[in-house]
Parts: sequence; C-alpha cells; structure tokens
Amino acid sequence: MLEMKQITELADLVNDMPRFVDALTSFSERLQLDLSAYHADHISLRCHQNATADRWREGLAQCATLLNETEINGRPIYLFSLDAALSVGPLSIDLVELPYPGEKRYPHEGWEHIELVLSGGEEGFYARALEQLTDQALIAPGIKVKQSSPKGEHERLPNPTLAITNGTVTIKFHPHSLRDIVASERE
Repeated sequence: MLEMKQITELADLVNDMPRFVDALTSFSERLQLDLSAYHADHISLRCHQNATADRWREGLAQCATLLNETEINGRPIYLFSLDAALSVGPLSIDLVELPYPGEKRYPHEGWEHIELVLSGGEEGFYARALEQLTDQALIAPGIKVKQSSPKGEHERLPNPTLAITNGTVTIKFHPHSLRDIVASERE
C-alpha cells in the first residue's frame, strides 16, 4: 500500500497540504467553527487543466480505490477512497473528490474544500447548517455563503449543500455522506 507522499503524480498535492491546513485553520477560527466537532466526509481538489486532473487521477489510483465516477454540471467527478486517511488539521479524511475542470477558474490548483456531514436529513437542512455559524461570521467582509443542490446522473438521495468561503478555502455542509449518495445510485 502506497502513501500519497510516495507517489510522484501527487507530489504537488502533498506539498500543498500544509498551505491548505493553514488556510482552513485560519478560516475556521474566523468563523468560530470547531472542526473537531464534525465528521469530515471528504476533501476536494480543484484544477484548471484536464492534464492535471488526469495526473492526479493516475496518482490517486495508486493509493486509493475508485469509489465512483459520475457527471455533475457537465463534468466528470471521481471519488477515491484512500488506503490511508489524510490528516487535515483535527480531521481524518479518507475520501477525495476529484472534479475535472469546468468553466469556473479557481485562484489556486490543489486542495480547495472540505465537506462536513450534518445529520438529520434534508428537512430543515439549511437552517441547521446556518445555525453552525455565528451571525458575525455570516456578515463578515469577504465571506460568501451559497446554497446549492448539486446532483449526479443517477443520484436518488437529495444532498443539499451550504458552502461558506473566503475565496481561498471553502467549508461545505451537507446532510448525507458521499458514500450514502453513491449507495443510493445503486439501489
């Protein structure tokens, strides 16, 4: 079993993790959000070129199992279940989401967001998610909050999302784990 740090195709991601953890820690402190109180479902990447996504996909295939491949908003998205979980600040994350580039350009190629699961289903989800944040965090300059409902081709289980970003790093909440979403596609 290989670890990420042993895989040439993932060297840039290994090197990018300290930057991401610093940005995530700073952002969560600004939001007054204790990340250790949550289950981190997955961590996600962003890149600008298909060649970069192909390289990362090849690298992840050496240290993870492909859990799912789907299309969302016209682009392929791969989910990899890691053989060894990543330490991301206080979180242990064993699922990586690799979306291929879309129309939007991100300021940085590498780790971009984490998603946290808030149990309780879809009913009242947005209210529950907003309750995780202080009013001060919600109106702070440079912080954007977005509600969405991305959906894969065969998903049967709705998974609304609340995203909070400062433009550098994003924290997302959703009511179901991606493993549950993938399982719903196979029902």
